[in-house]
Amino acid sequence: MNELGEVMHLSKSGRIIVRLKKDGKQIKTGQLLLDASGKRIGKVIEVIGPVKAPYASVAPFTDRIKKIIGTNVFNGGVLAKRRDSRSRVRKQQKDYRHYNNLGENQQ
Repeated sequence: MNELGEVMHLSKSGRIIVRLKKDGKQIKTGQLLLDASGKRIGKVIEVIGPVKAPYASVAPFTDRIKKIIGTNVFNGGVLAKRRDSRSRVRKQQKDYRHYNNLGENQQ
């Protein structure tokens, strides 16, 4: 696991603020963050601050924020967007039904 930074605090908006190590180029929006035991902490919403000392705004997956403040976070990969694939399948089904209905009406 690749260490990315340290959890600083909880913002007023309910997001976790993480101070990133180095320049933060390896972190992207949508990336999962894990704690040392491999549990999911949250998903990166945006990278903020100066380029040389960036911070990440993270949507938490847990309600126990006080326990993770001050802990190191690690790279957990990118969380796949499920909505896109579902909407594509629904659109294909809708187009298929529409196509079949056109064929029946013309005969």
